[in-house]
Amino acid sequence: MELDFIRNRITELRLKKGVSEHKMSLELGHSRNYIRNITSGRSLPSVQELLYICEYLEVEPGTFFDEQKEERLLVQRALDGMRELPDKDLLTLISLIDRLKESK
Repeated sequence: MELDFIRNRITELRLKKGVSEHKMSLELGHSRNYIRNITSGRSLPSVQELLYICEYLEVEPGTFFDEQKEERLLVQRALDGMRELPDKDLLTLISLIDRLKESK
């Protein structure tokens, strides 16, 4: 696995969480440039620090390294929610999905 993947993945998940590099660094208990140093390639986190970063970003380590797993988790979450819907709402949801697919 390329080292760029780790840097890019941290940035992607950080942006998804909506937090700045500075804030993330401080909330992880490091200097304000800690995350910037990682994402710029100046340093890499230790395995233990990477686990803390995953916890902070609210992703399992396996999900961190497997972007498809994250997508599957989202699909599973949607399926779990749909199982609780009555048939009428499921039909409405299916119509919405069909309409969204057409607009692509």
